[in-house]
Amino acid sequence: MQESKLDWFDSFLSTLDQRLEELTNYFVDRHRSGFVEGLNNKIQVVKRRCYGIFKVGHLFQRLSIDRAGYEKFA
Repeated sequence: MQESKLDWFDSFLSTLDQRLEELTNYFVDRHRSGFVEGLNNKIQVVKRRCYGIFKVGHLFQRLSIDRAGYEKFA
């Protein structure tokens, strides 16, 4: 890639240079990582919701509620 005379633009060009193959894969073969990003997001949400749970049984109960819904435990 070509360096610009704007210093703040150089970091963008450097990142673009490093990730060019991944970016072009989307446009060529429509490869994307949406499933993995969605899974990571769900894991992060569960981690936030389960903060402070110290017993493994309570953690799995929370995960079961999130997966099956509250009607299972009503």
